[in-house]
Amino acid sequence: MRENLADTARELGESVRDVRGYEYAVVNEHALFPFRYADRPRPLDRARLASNTSPTRRRLFRAHGPEPQDALFELDDDLTTEDYLELHEAFEELGASTKLVCVFFTADPESGIHAIHWGDAHLETDRTFTWPHKEQLPLALQLLE
Repeated sequence: MRENLADTARELGESVRDVRGYEYAVVNEHALFPFRYADRPRPLDRARLASNTSPTRRRLFRAHGPEPQDALFELDDDLTTEDYLELHEAFEELGASTKLVCVFFTADPESGIHAIHWGDAHLETDRTFTWPHKEQLPLALQLLE
């Protein structure tokens, strides 16, 4: 789906940015992040990143995703480590002000897309997500040929 979003963005005259070998459609300073979280119908609250997810993807969520809603306090510069700062550093390829818009879906080759949601997803330490804003999108009917 990532390539389809990038191709569609190009066709519409929108930006496509390469981040470490993956192309992301960027529309009005919002990078679209497609993610298939299951190959069968599952509720969105069951979405979880795999344990072997790349540091790049984790950094996309930390640097360009929403801040946690229940943060106890902001970390002062003298309390943060270099590793923490690197994990939260914005990708220059996307631009520091670019926000991540998640497009999460379930799909399989036989049935196609079961459900699709979009919104702001905050990556939690247990690799699950909280959604400050989300919306389930209607599925387009596929015409049989």
